[in-house]
Amino acid sequence: MKILHLSDLHIGKRLYEYSMLEQQKYILDDIIKITESENIDCVVIAGDVYDKSVPSTDAVQLFDRFICSLNEKKIPVLIISGNHDSPERLSFGSGIMASAGVHIAPVYSGKVKSVVLSDEHGEINFYMLPFVKPAQVRRYFPDREIMTYTDAVKAILDSIEIDTEKRNVLVTHQFVTGSCLSQSEEFAVGGTENIDGSLFEAFDYVALGHIHRPQTMYGGKIRYCGSQLKYHADEVSQEKTYTITEIKEKGTLEIRELPVCPEKKVVAYKGKYDEISDSTFYKNINTDDYIFITLTDEEDIVDAMRKLKKIYPNLLRIFYDNSRTRSVSAVRSEAISSKLLPKDIFSAFYETQCSHEMTEEQQEFMKNMIKSVWEEEL
Repeated sequence: MKILHLSDLHIGKRLYEYSMLEQQKYILDDIIKITESENIDCVVIAGDVYDKSVPSTDAVQLFDRFICSLNEKKIPVLIISGNHDSPERLSFGSGIMASAGVHIAPVYSGKVKSVVLSDEHGEINFYMLPFVKPAQVRRYFPDREIMTYTDAVKAILDSIEIDTEKRNVLVTHQFVTGSCLSQSEEFAVGGTENIDGSLFEAFDYVALGHIHRPQTMYGGKIRYCGSQLKYHADEVSQEKTYTITEIKEKGTLEIRELPVCPEKKVVAYKGKYDEISDSTFYKNINTDDYIFITLTDEEDIVDAMRKLKKIYPNLLRIFYDNSRTRSVSAVRSEAISSKLLPKDIFSAFYETQCSHEMTEEQQEFMKNMIKSVWEEEL
């Protein structure tokens, strides 16, 4: 069975002030072509279908158009919600759509939705686990201590009767320990959301969403397909791909990647303002791409954004790389490497920026804010 593994579509996302809907439409149309050229048997979408829990009308219409196109080709689709989605909204009408081959995981209620598909080698069991937090899972397992995300996912998987003689696929949306992150993903301080990959031993393939960098882990059967578009400056150098996973007989798995070729690229350039704004620099590049620019001037350029947008109309953001910004980066790096607490990180950052320590009143305000945010997350 040939599976097209997708995730993190983030339909409706804005990249700074620019809507990405047109670029997302281009990619979704490309995906439809790939299902034809590669004879795809099943499409899996491992969460973060939308960028917001309440997506715009345009975003919903675009995804509806995409799903209808797959349905016309009689390709089964399996969809779970991610941390950006509203599981209630995403799964609306899922009972009716399942009869048409569009399977959407419901809100987690103590059971994991499963779908059985077949090929020439027999049945494949797909288990669909949307993004969950420990607090959501705890109520269904009152006799277990569930404090971490690993505890939560382990309790869920332990409750599933998995026939290991058959081929089993898990579709989920979580952080797995050891994965390489990008700054566009949301994650908790200290790695509290990490899931131990050893929990997935019973599965022949784990189709993951959440991490935007494509990567394979734990001997090859645990896979993040990554996002299909670049959504942050630190993703510029990433090679975005489509993941095609072919599951043959039990124990045989092949994973291929196809390059994503977007209509407009997300690129980055670096140099002094006079260099970046000189026609000899930009005459041979596509100035209509989505662009990040890092200026190396020691002094900030007055009104640089407005000036450079005359040359680069889709300029996303300007960064500075100079002695001042490098000192701030050094503080951040030290904080991460020494595993400082959030209050210590902010205190060090404040002192670097303001050249003096925080007052007792400021420190107390900061501690209360951190406590408030932390309790809300839990």
